[in-house]
Amino acid sequence: MKTMAFNEALREGLHEEMARDDSIFVIGEDVITHGGPYKVTEGVAERFPGRIFETPIAEAGIVGVGVGAALAGMRPVVELMYLDFVTCAMDEVVNQAAKMRYMSGGQGSVPMVIRLPCGVGRLLAAQHSQIMESWFMHVPGLQVVVPSTPADAKGLFKTAIRSPDPVMFFEYKRIYTSKGEVPDGEHLVPIGLADIKREGEDATIIAVGPMVQKSLEAAITLEDDGYDVEVVDPRSLSPLDTDTICSSVSKTGRAIVCGEDSAFAGAVSEIAAMIGENCFHDLKAPVARVGSPHVPMPFSAELVKHVVPSSESVVSAVQAVMS
Repeated sequence: MKTMAFNEALREGLHEEMARDDSIFVIGEDVITHGGPYKVTEGVAERFPGRIFETPIAEAGIVGVGVGAALAGMRPVVELMYLDFVTCAMDEVVNQAAKMRYMSGGQGSVPMVIRLPCGVGRLLAAQHSQIMESWFMHVPGLQVVVPSTPADAKGLFKTAIRSPDPVMFFEYKRIYTSKGEVPDGEHLVPIGLADIKREGEDATIIAVGPMVQKSLEAAITLEDDGYDVEVVDPRSLSPLDTDTICSSVSKTGRAIVCGEDSAFAGAVSEIAAMIGENCFHDLKAPVARVGSPHVPMPFSAELVKHVVPSSESVVSAVQAVMS
């Protein structure tokens, strides 16, 4: 095991995959000049000359090139500077990449990863801080991946690059510098397999992205109340590992679903509905949701504190469910 930051783990995974497969290339804004805004593509230009392409600010063009290259047998890793900018390329993502395998009867596929830095970070306000995971969960043909630790980031990224179908790879900006242990050697994490980050008996917290660490912190606090809490990290939202989630909820009888996206019509709500349908007779209390209010992300640091859920939000939700 070695300790590295989230962005370092992504970088290592990218370098390993590019060394393994000559069909992989990188395309995006500032990916050479600055190694990307979060340093994930640092060193690629020097180690793999001719396989990384810096583009103008033209998201429809960037993703469109990726779709065409993937159909032609390449494996593009597309970096959009911020998730928010994918709205400029929705036709290429939703109508082309996602539909190609189905509409060609399996004759064509789009093995492409779209990296999507998301969430609050650097106080970038409403047009640079969105999450929108549920937008792409709703589209058949897209895989939606949300790692929360450096180990999962590397393992899921390598698996995503090898996938025969498009992957929307969500990277929360606030955790790029968070550190954790990463296994040595080849490390792959299957897409569609949840991970139990902490075992417990009294309640299950299903946490997405940065809410995993906040939920683990909340679990420690809740020990003072005598509550033994299990924390499940879905790691991917589409496909969603309903078996692991339902097995945990059936064991504890209580569920709290946490995410930084808006709770209204978001991933949190979809998971909560799934639990209600599949685990109804095992539940000892209604499913609780912890998410952001249905408002744009503010610029003010003080206002952000009232929008983004905290570990205290999780503690309060668990206490309410337990009572």
